[in-house]
Amino acid sequence: MSETPDIVVLREGTEGLSMESYANALRERLPDRTVAHARTPKQERELVADARVVTGTTLEPDLLSHADRLELFACTFAGTDHVPMDALADRGVAVTNAGGIHAPGIAEQAIGNMLVFARRLHEGWRRKQRGEWRHFQSGELTGSTVAIIGLGSIGREIAQRLQGFDVETVGVRYTPEKGGPTDEVVGFDEDAIHDALSRSEYVVVACPLTETTRGLIGKSEFATMSPNAVLVNTARGPIVDTDALVSALRSEKIRGAALDVTDPEPLPEDHPLWTLENCLITPHTGGHTPRHWERLADIVATNMDRLETGEALENQVFDPESG
Repeated sequence: MSETPDIVVLREGTEGLSMESYANALRERLPDRTVAHARTPKQERELVADARVVTGTTLEPDLLSHADRLELFACTFAGTDHVPMDALADRGVAVTNAGGIHAPGIAEQAIGNMLVFARRLHEGWRRKQRGEWRHFQSGELTGSTVAIIGLGSIGREIAQRLQGFDVETVGVRYTPEKGGPTDEVVGFDEDAIHDALSRSEYVVVACPLTETTRGLIGKSEFATMSPNAVLVNTARGPIVDTDALVSALRSEKIRGAALDVTDPEPLPEDHPLWTLENCLITPHTGGHTPRHWERLADIVATNMDRLETGEALENQVFDPESG
């Protein structure tokens, strides 16, 4: 491509999605900009050297060293721990992420898992597999209390979708004084979390993995939870102590668990979680959505305009102006 690109889409994709589709989505939103899709290592080297904006899963050091015009790296993941942040900072490059684009799908899956346990649909599926027409008792989600740990984009989407189910919601966040979309908001201190756990039929984990949240739900927390409680983990596996979870499920200290993430991940074939009928598992697919590139392209297109106006970038995780 002879024309100097404004945006370069790197070749490595994510979640089995075509990067060409991403490039096309950006072109639709930025018809007056030049969007180039680098399909080979050679094209990446040539195109990145002149690009103002580069977007992809990460930016390798050899590419970054030649990116003399680069102003923004737009990561296609929500997490940026794999991105060379120090090197980008040294070159004064802003960094944004894909935070929030997975939230609607994850929220829908969390609601679905709660309804599965409320109506015992998994028992119906088991009886169908065995060809059994035999009745069983179901419950209702209505009237339940749902604790949502983390009120970021995912937690907020879950709370919004729960509004039509006639449930009480308790949100847990680092800064409870900021409030939130739940009926009640508490902090991450131990007493507050245990109080929320003790009165919740459903506990949805939707917070980032940090030093504070690693192992947040363990033996002590399962002891506090009601035998009728269901744990739904939409976030990261290590937030929940896996051994404690297995023990709680086996001894029926809690009613069940729905896991889209595990620790370890992938879950080994011989892991005991696979054999527990009160544990539902999906292979980290909660965030999958056909609108992935559409939502991310909206963010990147907005930020392309904001680079011109000097406004704060959407989803910014590093601002070179703030040091």
